[in-house]
Amino acid sequence: MRLVIAAMKHETNTFSPVPTPLARFGKAGDELLEGKAAYKALKGTGAGVAAFIDLAEQHGAEFEIAISAEAWPSGPVEDEAYEYICNKICRAVAKGCDALLLDLHGAMVTRSREDGEGELLSRLRKLAPRLPIGVSLDMHTNFYPAIAENATVIAGYQTYPHIDTYETSMRAAKPIFAMLKGEARPTMAWGNRPMLPHVMRQGSDDFPNRDLQAMARRMEREGALCATLFTGFPHADISQAGLSAVVVTNDDPDLARRYRDELLDFAWTHREAFVYRLEPLEESLARAKAATEFPVVLLDHYDNCASGGTMDTMKVLGAILDSGLEDVAAFAIHDPAAVKTLIAAGVGAKVSVPLGGKLDMPSIKRKGEPREVTGTVKLISNGQFRNRGKAWHGMLMDMGTAVVLDTGKVEIVVISKHLEPFDLGCFTSLGIDPTAKKYLMLKSRVHYRAGFKAIAKQIIECAGVGVCTSDYSMLDFKHVRRPIYPLDNLNDPNP
Repeated sequence: MRLVIAAMKHETNTFSPVPTPLARFGKAGDELLEGKAAYKALKGTGAGVAAFIDLAEQHGAEFEIAISAEAWPSGPVEDEAYEYICNKICRAVAKGCDALLLDLHGAMVTRSREDGEGELLSRLRKLAPRLPIGVSLDMHTNFYPAIAENATVIAGYQTYPHIDTYETSMRAAKPIFAMLKGEARPTMAWGNRPMLPHVMRQGSDDFPNRDLQAMARRMEREGALCATLFTGFPHADISQAGLSAVVVTNDDPDLARRYRDELLDFAWTHREAFVYRLEPLEESLARAKAATEFPVVLLDHYDNCASGGTMDTMKVLGAILDSGLEDVAAFAIHDPAAVKTLIAAGVGAKVSVPLGGKLDMPSIKRKGEPREVTGTVKLISNGQFRNRGKAWHGMLMDMGTAVVLDTGKVEIVVISKHLEPFDLGCFTSLGIDPTAKKYLMLKSRVHYRAGFKAIAKQIIECAGVGVCTSDYSMLDFKHVRRPIYPLDNLNDPNP
């Protein structure tokens, strides 16, 4: 038995000014992972490809890892990068194989295409019309017909924060192995509803997504091979952005359709619960000042690099500095130029530096606004650490060269590569104990819960500035299908 294994993962924020060339798909060390290098980097981790590797080895299969390419969310993927990754996968399949296992995202938009994953799968299906193809997808998939038409089995994450990446790939791959043994005949049903759930209301700890994911798990216990509710990624101005569901059964299309409709109908009935209600920043910081138990997480959720944010807006951090809050650690400001300045000054030096605000955000009509910050260079690091928490356990993280700038009241982590703070290692690797701080400012939306929810005494969501805004009125949607809720007032109980 010969298998091809590959990953192509990017969540595209079409409003983001952050470019997505091929180099962005290199993780720690800027290398694109292929073959033996991919095996060495991913084996034994919580990555989706690691699950494919484990299953292949358990079945005594020969396998090739064509490529494992993953980039932090940003603007549309450059066509050259997309073609490079697709060609690597297609060439591996063209050599011949018994099955293909793909770890995809589901929300990749390129300069030329709305549906990067569907196009890849279409190409693969032309190469190998009868090839069993198992696909794992992110919960934030924006589902297009071509994905379902060309995949054999599809499974999506059932947790947000995503702590089931490994398990999801297992769910996608096990039916493929059963199919190869003649023990399964996968059948699939998919559909969507005209709704754009706010990301801040998509956490799988929260209603209604908590209940939807429980329903999907119950369906799998009752006999579905895979059942998935995709909340979708709303910061993509493309026709099929939004909520969808896909169910795979063993040769039972009627059951697949019934389960699919159960998921979609529940989501639509409770669509209002997916709408996020904003709080003015001034009120958020007033609540922070009144806190009596610590640490308090101050969530700068408008500017999260894991949703395509620049990670360099200064509104929330600036308000914290102006408020006089003390004993704060902030992760992080992405500013490679400031990192160079601070390194040149050296550890122990007192420095004034224009921090953040290096990128304009034309999609929301905002110019970058740096802020002059004075502090002492406390630490310089290569920025690498391994996740020890629930999310992507064991994976090597790389924030690039990083500096801790201490203002006396706020320790600011300044980084040169994008990295969302979802693991305590983003602080502990820099000599900061997050449990000992009164306040932790995190540029995150929901993933922070994987590492920080357990230590936080209070979580305060702070509305700042950025292309991850939860205020849809700031985003000029031109291509998404209309009408769609909540951009439009839809009262039809059965859209």
